[in-house]
Amino acid sequence: MDQLLSNNNQTAVVGARGYAGQELARILLAHPRLGGLPPVFCGRERDSLATVHPALRSLASAEALTVQPFAWSLLEERGVDTVFLATPHEQSRQWVPEALARGFRVIDLSGAWRLESNQYRAVYGFEDNEAEAALATQQQAVYGMPELHREAIAKARLVANPGCYATSVILALKPLVAAGLLDLDHGIICDAKSGVSGAGREPTAKTHYMYAADNLSVYGLWKHRHTGELFEQLGVSEEQLVLTPHLLPIPRGILSTIYVRFRERVTLAQVQDCFRSFYAGRRLVRLFESPDLPQIQYVERTNFCDLGVSLAADGRRGIVVACLDNLLKGAASQAVQNWNLMCGWPETEGLL
Repeated sequence: MDQLLSNNNQTAVVGARGYAGQELARILLAHPRLGGLPPVFCGRERDSLATVHPALRSLASAEALTVQPFAWSLLEERGVDTVFLATPHEQSRQWVPEALARGFRVIDLSGAWRLESNQYRAVYGFEDNEAEAALATQQQAVYGMPELHREAIAKARLVANPGCYATSVILALKPLVAAGLLDLDHGIICDAKSGVSGAGREPTAKTHYMYAADNLSVYGLWKHRHTGELFEQLGVSEEQLVLTPHLLPIPRGILSTIYVRFRERVTLAQVQDCFRSFYAGRRLVRLFESPDLPQIQYVERTNFCDLGVSLAADGRRGIVVACLDNLLKGAASQAVQNWNLMCGWPETEGLL
């Protein structure tokens, strides 16, 4: 019997009103393994999906689907197996232990469970009412980067979807760090720029049009929330890497320019071979051949992370450029990539 018919593939998208929620809806409604089985969509208020996200009106099912107020009983009645949480960090931190206790699998797009160390108070500024439950839940979480943790994700009940900046920087640096090519003590500088959708759907003083348009601004100096992910996943220290985020006056996309120094003189062929070997078979990472380098326009509204490298004439200094769509490979499509692995399907199902 086809796996679609023999397994429970009912999903729920909680936080369906946000930008990531919209992208999850678009991908899941067209996912070939679901055969038209729509997710359960949950938000603060009841409304039609097409009203909440007019861009989805072209999907035949959008007019008939409803975003409903969240309730555990609703998910249980609809036979949901996997819950995508596109909710604020604090909300995910509160809800995930209960979701697991009720038997749901969870893919959390917030930062609530990304860190292996218990640094959430320092990084996100919130405390757990049930510290023991939170610690037990944290031990179950798998960092949801398929290019690094494919086998663990396939067995997980809780996947912590990576941050968008973190995805671009980790994918750009991991092959070089793993191969021992970098002079880490010399330091790594990550100059990253994102479109305004990375700040979420709710407008703020620094994301509305009058501030962001025709402007370029820096924020989160020395303390951006995604830096903890970089330290843990790359195995580098705070003294060895700095991330400086910038706000671009564009709707979506991330470009990270990363400056590195090599331990010894290397050739461009050696570096490119390092990337090709590390990402062999990883179809959602695309490698550019020098002198071509990634650009945001190449990845906008796609599920890819593009990587390219350039070397100085001395063979000791390098620049790695990474580009992705922050709402897709930086959020929703990476979440679906993780879900595919959890279901035992090819990780690119519904994404290529």
